[in-house]
This record gives sequence, structure tokens and C-alpha cells, in this order.
Amino acid sequence: MAEHAPEHESSDKSLVEKITDKIHGHDSSSSDSDDDKPSSIDAFKSKVFRLFGREKPIHHVLGAGKPADIFLWRNKKISAGVLGGATAMWVLFELLEYHLITLVCHISILSLAVLFLWSNASTFINKSPPEIPVVTLPEKFVLEFASALRYEINRALAVLREIASGRDLKKFLGVIAGLWLLSVVGNWCNFVTLFYIVFVLLHTVPVIYEKYEDKIDSFGEKATIEIKKQYAVFDEKVLKKVLSRIPKGALKKKD
Repeated sequence: MAEHAPEHESSDKSLVEKITDKIHGHDSSSSDSDDDKPSSIDAFKSKVFRLFGREKPIHHVLGAGKPADIFLWRNKKISAGVLGGATAMWVLFELLEYHLITLVCHISILSLAVLFLWSNASTFINKSPPEIPVVTLPEKFVLEFASALRYEINRALAVLREIASGRDLKKFLGVIAGLWLLSVVGNWCNFVTLFYIVFVLLHTVPVIYEKYEDKIDSFGEKATIEIKKQYAVFDEKVLKKVLSRIPKGALKKKD
């Protein structure tokens, strides 16, 4: 009886060890599969089509600052106030045919008159005069704005030079189409109305896109595929024939 007891205990231990090994093996395999899930999800997300090839959320594309918060209606009161102010300005300048210089002069006259009368009447009504703040433009802000403006102008000039050199036909056609469309829109309305339309679009299109991002990207992918097909047909039937008629010597001189 004493000899059979150790054998029984050793068989129990081996059985327990087998069960624990199976459990640990199952846990390690499940943890490995769990570790693989995020990578597969990230790979799937990277393959999802996004408009204009963007890889960041729309909030980061718009600058991820206060302007982005206003355009995406993060604070509805501020966004509604900015849009309402732009609408009031458009009504003044377009519908009421008010002029910008006239508006600035009238506001300045009214403000100076109120402050002047208040400052002189404060001694008679026993009230403190108004505290007029000292407003100055910081040099750093002006230099940063001038530097950013200079950079954008130089980049636009570089793009125009590249297009005029005749090296990128696709970009040339895109710019010509964009300028033609802008000329057509400019023929319909003046600069103030065009600026107001762009301002309203900035307050509506990004927030709609953020809400229905997946559906719009899916539609954009189908439209992009169709545009590429049509461009391939146009390139095969028109552009190659036009380029084949241009003498090769002229192209070599340009290079």
C-alpha cells in the first residue's frame, strides 16, 4: 500500500502538469492572436481609401487649432457667431450696397464720438473715465505672417513655373480647368459673394464630411476610379496623337 501511494501521486502530478501546459499554451496562443489583431486592424485602416490621399483626421488637416474647431463646430456658439457675423457683413455689402471704407469710417466716427463725450462728461456725472486699452501689433506676429505669406507666394510661383515648362501635362490640364471654372463662377457673382460662399462652405462641408466620412470616401473612391478610366481613354485617343505630331527636337530643347 505504501509503494502504490507515491505512484498514484506522481500520476496525479503528471496529469496536472499536462493540464496546466495546455492551459498556458492556449493562453499564449490567444495572447498572440490578440497581439495580431491590432496589426491587422491597422493594416486594414491603411488600405481604406481617403480623399486626396490624406492619412490624418480632418481636424488635423484643417490645422488642429481654433480655426479647425470653428469650422467643425466644436463650440457651436462661437461657430454660429462667426457665421452670423459673416452673413451680416455680406448683407451689408451685397444687399444693402454698403461699402467697406464707408462702414469703417462710420464705425470709427461713432466709436470716437462716444469715447470723447464719455471722457469729457465723466467729470460732471462723477464717474470714472473709460479705460481705453493700448493696442499694438507685436513684431513677432507681423514677421510670422509676412514669412508665411512669402512662403505661399513662392510656392505658387514655383508651381506656375513648373506648369509653364510643359513637363507635367496632367497638372497643366488640372490648373487650366480650375482657372476656367473659377472664371465662370466669377462671372456669376462678384468677389464679396464668392468670398462669402467659400466661407459658408468651410463651415458646412468639413463638418458634413466628418459625420459621413466613410460613405463619402467610398463614393470618392468610385469617382476616382472612373475619372482615371476616362483620363486613360482621353490620353490614348487624344494626348498621344497630339504629342506624336510635335517634333522631337522641340522637346529636347525644352529638356
